[in-house]
Amino acid sequence: MAMLHGTPHMEPLPRSHLHQLVDELPEEEIQAAEHCLKALCEHNDPVLRTLRSAPVDDEPLTEQERKEIEEAQRDLDAGHRVSDAQIRADLGL
Repeated sequence: MAMLHGTPHMEPLPRSHLHQLVDELPEEEIQAAEHCLKALCEHNDPVLRTLRSAPVDDEPLTEQERKEIEEAQRDLDAGHRVSDAQIRADLGL
């Protein structure tokens, strides 16, 4: 183990070693491992990184926005849905 900026730093492992570790996992740990690996991959996604670092929208809702949200919630409660196919058709995709 080497030191990098005063903290322990391990040399990168070959991917084959990671594959071996995955192969050795008990079946009940596969889903947790997948979740961890996805999180690591997403951490490097520039779009997700930008979204995560964006400031929180702290502006209060306008009265119009409140009404629109309430209307949307009533539509959902009534079971009104729009399919992906319909949205694509509406957008001409």
